[in-house]
Amino acid sequence: DRSIAPTHGHVVIAVVEGEFVCRRLSRKGRELHLCAADARVADIILRDDAELEIWGVVTTAIKSLPV
Repeated sequence: DRSIAPTHGHVVIAVVEGEFVCRRLSRKGRELHLCAADARVADIILRDDAELEIWGVVTTAIKSLPV
C-alpha cells in the first residue's frame, strides 16, 4: 500500500541499488536495516550513500508459495 508511510517494523517492498526486495524495515539507532524473515539471509544495512526507494508497505499475505 503506497498510501501508508513506512515506519519501523513494517514489511516493505523496496528497491535497493536497483534490486527489488521484500523485507522488514528496522531502525537501529541512526541506521536503517532491511531484515529478511529467513535467518540464513543477511540483513541489508543501508548506508548514507545507498540508493533506496520504498515502493509500499505490505498489508496482506495471500498464501505461502512452495520454495
